[in-house]
Amino acid sequence: MKAGVVHAKNDIRYEEIPKPGAEPGKVVVKVKYTGICGSDIPRVNGDACHYFPNVLGHEFSGTVAEAGEGVTSVKPGDRVAGVPLVPCMKCEDCQKGNYSLCKHYSFIGSREFGSFAEYVSVPERCVVKFDDSVSFEMGAFFEPATVALHGLRRLDYKGGKTVAILGGGTIGMLTMQWAKIYGARQVVVFDIVQERLELAKRLGTDAVVDSGREDYMEQVKELTAGRGFDYIYETAGNTVTMKMAFRLAANKAQVCFIGTPTRELSFSVEEWENINRREFTLTGSWMSYSAPFPGEEWKLAAHFFRTGELKFDDSFIYKKIPLSQIDTAFEMYKTPGQVKGKILIDSEA
Repeated sequence: MKAGVVHAKNDIRYEEIPKPGAEPGKVVVKVKYTGICGSDIPRVNGDACHYFPNVLGHEFSGTVAEAGEGVTSVKPGDRVAGVPLVPCMKCEDCQKGNYSLCKHYSFIGSREFGSFAEYVSVPERCVVKFDDSVSFEMGAFFEPATVALHGLRRLDYKGGKTVAILGGGTIGMLTMQWAKIYGARQVVVFDIVQERLELAKRLGTDAVVDSGREDYMEQVKELTAGRGFDYIYETAGNTVTMKMAFRLAANKAQVCFIGTPTRELSFSVEEWENINRREFTLTGSWMSYSAPFPGEEWKLAAHFFRTGELKFDDSFIYKKIPLSQIDTAFEMYKTPGQVKGKILIDSEA
């Protein structure tokens, strides 16, 4: 089969490698689309790849091509989304159902060959079926959709309250929609890019705030009657928005950092004192799994994409690029700001 194989930093090649077989307990998926994740970029354009040669790709959709001995939950022809985490199932964290925290995990598309290929072999539990009414494009967004829902549920979330979403990227747009699905009274999306704010409106947010404006806190006071937000989800991993969360928190608020920071971050005494004075809770979120594996996050993504309550917008996708041109996709990320949305690699093109 053909695959995009990483041989070294800045060296990903379209070449032929052996096609995987259907081992016992595993399924072979004929890949349709794979999204390029932010974690893939430093593995190709930087020094973060675990080993060479390697086949990356973990946000994928496709159809079951073969089912190995003992596989009962899926059959050839089923439409599936990939579940990339392969937990050990034996450590203390796995025994408690905290699979994202497994210390002995493997991961499809980084620690073992992934879906930047025509076919990928995965354990049976690492695929989730989805309905014929759900497109393969949506299927490739299951993983980010579940990251958003897992983050939402990291807080003691209850409907009827106010929610701030910091960052209007893919994860932010999905987190905003989950907050609405779960009954938020008011959801407000913060970003500095007008196109993202307009997208948030199309997808159903109650209000938007241009946080690049010097007077944006005045708008916050108007929207919340001066009290701030009950729940705050930071999805950008940006120093500015992470510090902003401390300003937006209401008394007894709950704050979750879903975004992954890329720079050192510090808080002033005054900023940090907000935790004490407002007695708000701060936590983080990592990946998208719960018990029984892979978790309700994945079942609910399949359900709400099918019902249309979790909306998919074409603007989520920046470009679709054939697998044969995968090197050009990673070149695009070398120009800051060029890629506005998700690049999907088409393994069938």
